[in-house]
Amino acid sequence: MINKLTKIAVLYGGISNEREVSLNTGKAMGEALTRMGYENVIYIDVNENFISEIMRIKPEVCVNGLHGFYGEDGRIQAVLESLGISYTGSGVEASCLGFDKIYTKFLLKGAGIKTADFIVIDECSGKPPFLPCVVKPSREGSTIGVSIVYNINDYDEAIKCAKCYDKRILVEKFIDGKEITVGIVGSEILPPIWIKPKSGFYDYKSKYTKGLTEYVFDTGCTDEEMERIKKTAFDVFKLMGCNGYARVDFIYDGNDPYVLEVNTLPGMTSTSLLPKAAFKRGISFEKLVESILLTAGGRWQC
Repeated sequence: MINKLTKIAVLYGGISNEREVSLNTGKAMGEALTRMGYENVIYIDVNENFISEIMRIKPEVCVNGLHGFYGEDGRIQAVLESLGISYTGSGVEASCLGFDKIYTKFLLKGAGIKTADFIVIDECSGKPPFLPCVVKPSREGSTIGVSIVYNINDYDEAIKCAKCYDKRILVEKFIDGKEITVGIVGSEILPPIWIKPKSGFYDYKSKYTKGLTEYVFDTGCTDEEMERIKKTAFDVFKLMGCNGYARVDFIYDGNDPYVLEVNTLPGMTSTSLLPKAAFKRGISFEKLVESILLTAGGRWQC
């Protein structure tokens, strides 16, 4: 039972390419819990000493603020489960599936949920299967290593860029439309947000620099279109086996919502989308973090 005296370890930082984002996420979540009256919040910057550190601290629950490798790919979840420690967010399987965009694509396709046409490659092929196309590493976050290719001459360079981050590369057909994201907390679907980067490409800089992207709740879609997008988001949430909270990203071309990816550990920084959507619903950042905390549990126990 989680209460104000529960020993809570906030896991943040880590060693992935998203370390700085994770530091901000973890700090924001921990400080929110402190403001809510939780008296025993401890921070752990996850590194090679993590096992000995967490066994020394012996927290009753972990708030997972990690991003990228080891944080949202199922590995830290497996470690915590082996130690019998409850944690926030999705479990091993959903985290592994959601972090790997290729796994996600095949799962969506098998379930009949629309997603852009794609191929999987591990080497430069010289000729893109679609133009324009989006080239991305299969296992990275925050749009790291992602390129939009309009010209055949730029294709190999995009592959090389993606291969700096992962040996498995996803090449998707580019779909022109509105990028819409839907956050989910528990069983509650939050208001969808239309993401409008000023550069036209929602890259790392556009995501984490204030003022470079406009976030709009008036998507210009009809109520019927919005309900369809929200229902698809929740269907995907359940299909992936997500727990606690997640975010589903779409491209809507005016006819169909195409699922881009599922983020099983959404960012919780000042520019993050899930807190924006929660605030629109009337949920403060502090209450949002507490809601996430209270979803933690020993899901692996029979």
